[in-house]
Amino acid sequence: MKRPWLVPEARLPEAFPPAGPVDRVIVKHYPPHRLARVAADGAAGDGAFMHLFGHIRRGRIAMTAPVEMVWEERAQRPRSMAFVYAREQIGRPGPDPADGRVIVEDVAAGSVVSVGQRGGYGRRTLLRGLEKLRAWLVEHPEWVEAGAPRSLAYNSPFVPDVFKYSEVQIPVAPRDRPVAAPPAPPGGPADGPAGHAG
Repeated sequence: MKRPWLVPEARLPEAFPPAGPVDRVIVKHYPPHRLARVAADGAAGDGAFMHLFGHIRRGRIAMTAPVEMVWEERAQRPRSMAFVYAREQIGRPGPDPADGRVIVEDVAAGSVVSVGQRGGYGRRTLLRGLEKLRAWLVEHPEWVEAGAPRSLAYNSPFVPDVFKYSEVQIPVAPRDRPVAAPPAPPGGPADGPAGHAG
């Protein structure tokens, strides 16, 4: 599988799969991992980013890429933003004592359908990717959706949009395996990248 060209800014978390090809849908499998999450408070999640940046700065935690943005089921706006820790053993789950909006979570292993994208990290890029993913799922009924859509942003705002790389993903499970309802990230009900990676 040909890997996309990326502007190098940060390392992947331990055992994370590499970035996938642009405009090609693939299935990716993620290991258990630990992350810090904040409910998004705006269309671009800028406030959430600053809370997360303060969290890793206080804890002297290395920045990784990608940054995760979970979207509402209807993809109208981001629901939460998360920074993934480099290793599962860093820190401990629970609220940040210095900022209660930041919640450290342990995430179980899981699978997604994923497509690599070029362009900015807004809703337009997300919808373009979701169209491709859902068309693929129609052709591959052995997989079913198992969670809210998300985008993974690999680059910082300093990288021009034409060079930015992200992945749009939908959590999936095999059709013959029962799908457990995942816990909803903070930020309200589903029908109520804009990530950054340094």
